[in-house]
Amino acid sequence: MAHRLVGVARDLAPVFEKRAAEWDRTRNYCWDNVRALTDAGIMGMSIPQAYGGQGASFLDVAMVVEEIAKVCTLTARVVVEANMGGISAVMGYGTEAQKAYCARYVLAGDKPAICITEPGAGSAATQMQTTARKRGNRYVLNGCKHWITGGGVSKLHLVFARVLDEAGTEQGIGGFILFADPAGGNVPEGFSVAGRARTMGLCGMPEAELRFKDVEIDAQWLLQPPSGLKRGFADLMNAYNSQRVGAGTIAMGVAAGALEHARRYLLEREQFGRPLAEFQGLQWMLADMDTQVHAARLMLHDAAVSGGAGGHAFPDMTTAARAKLFASEMAIKVVSDALQMFGARGYGDEEPLERMYRDVRMFTIGGGTAQILRTQIAGSILGIRTPQARDGYAEATAATRLAAE
Repeated sequence: MAHRLVGVARDLAPVFEKRAAEWDRTRNYCWDNVRALTDAGIMGMSIPQAYGGQGASFLDVAMVVEEIAKVCTLTARVVVEANMGGISAVMGYGTEAQKAYCARYVLAGDKPAICITEPGAGSAATQMQTTARKRGNRYVLNGCKHWITGGGVSKLHLVFARVLDEAGTEQGIGGFILFADPAGGNVPEGFSVAGRARTMGLCGMPEAELRFKDVEIDAQWLLQPPSGLKRGFADLMNAYNSQRVGAGTIAMGVAAGALEHARRYLLEREQFGRPLAEFQGLQWMLADMDTQVHAARLMLHDAAVSGGAGGHAFPDMTTAARAKLFASEMAIKVVSDALQMFGARGYGDEEPLERMYRDVRMFTIGGGTAQILRTQIAGSILGIRTPQARDGYAEATAATRLAAE
């Protein structure tokens, strides 16, 4: 399956490459590319065949993502979100009805939005304030999410919230499958897209703020993790390991694309009466770039298969964290070195490298910052939990704020 899917991605790559600058310039979502991906069966290719997908493995997905990321970071991001992360959680933990419902939209071209981050809860995701209070056979959502990738264009949303019973007692953190189609004007009462951040790179992908004011959602759309609500957030975040592999693969793919641009340029460009490829300093730069890309690819492929064979066995958390950390930092360096080889031409927009440099910068931030990943990896090595909260800090901060008011 992997060879066929990779072949399809390579066939589409020239078209995506021609359009990439347009999405960056206009900051428009890549709808034309999404239609091509849908027609090719790439959207939702990881969904099991029983629900209409192809049952592609995370390794299959990673190989396709790399080919697309070489030419268009934005489109590669769509492919990751349509095959990993939120949709992985649904396919891993959802009911039959939830799986069939979400599969239908993803296979038709939707990119689910994972709604975790809040204004006061970024890396400290468990400090989220959004609540879902039980009311009969429904839940009522209240809160605000921001930096939501695809906010405003996505129809499916996996919204994380503190689940409260009817008495207001917290039951844990859960994920709710919410349908909202702002572009089509079909949204539940109380749901709104409040704004879109103007980003440095990946300009065609909206990063939006979503607000929920007494949004009612049927209890059947609560995604039930195996460990129950008290410990279920860890299960849901375990599903997020696949998205980290995807994010790292995008970064690696962008670096591989930059490496190829540099290779061709060194062979074509002449200075001092000979090709740049003959200068040892540049040869060594290219060799280092190639080695780093290859190392990242091996780490990411290892992470993709680390959860075991078959079904939706999610990648191992530490293996995925190592791969994403290395690939994201490596990619910034490799793309920067490729741009350096082009000199002023690389700094301008006649070449794609300045766009690629802006795009790749976000992957040490989104999906787990490089610093948070290092903390997770260190905890795994040492066999200890490394909580970041300082005892009494939250209470002291709240008291200070109240006194000032």
